[in-house]
This record gives sequence, structure tokens and C-alpha cells, in this order.
Amino acid sequence: MNPEARVFTVYGRVQGVWFRDSTRREAERLALTGYAINLPDGNVEVLAWGTPESLRELEAWLQQGPPLARVSKVESRIEVVPQPPPAGFRIA
Repeated sequence: MNPEARVFTVYGRVQGVWFRDSTRREAERLALTGYAINLPDGNVEVLAWGTPESLRELEAWLQQGPPLARVSKVESRIEVVPQPPPAGFRIA
């Protein structure tokens, strides 16, 4: 399958609960690249690049997040990512 990119916005109690680092570990397990960043409004944005199947798995994981998180909603959109794709998965 051809790789694609998605941007997820994760709402709820997702900052200060190890959400970004847990997302990085999950993305690496799924062989995804991209990033997870805190947004000024208290939510988290995740850009993930990889196979559609891996992106679906990540989206399912984001619905729950790590144990201390309280996810209220996850929005997803397809994103155009410049080639080549990002190297690795970073948090900021």
C-alpha cells in the first residue's frame, strides 16, 4: 500500500499525562514517522505518515491514549506531506 499522512487533533486531558511520549512509542511500534506537539489550547496535534493500516491502528490508540489521559474526541484529516517523508517520530 502507498503511504499517506494524517493529522490528528486529540482533545481532552492530554497534556501533562505523558500523551506525546506514549504516542511516539506507539507510532514507532507501528513504523510511522511524524510528530506529536502540544497546542496552545491544551490539545495535542499528531502528524503521522505511513501505511493506511498503521494510521488506522494509531487512530484507534489515540482514542484512548495513555492511562492518565482522558480523551474526549479525536479529529482526523488527510494531509499532503512534502516528499521525502519526515525521518523518525519526534515530540515537541
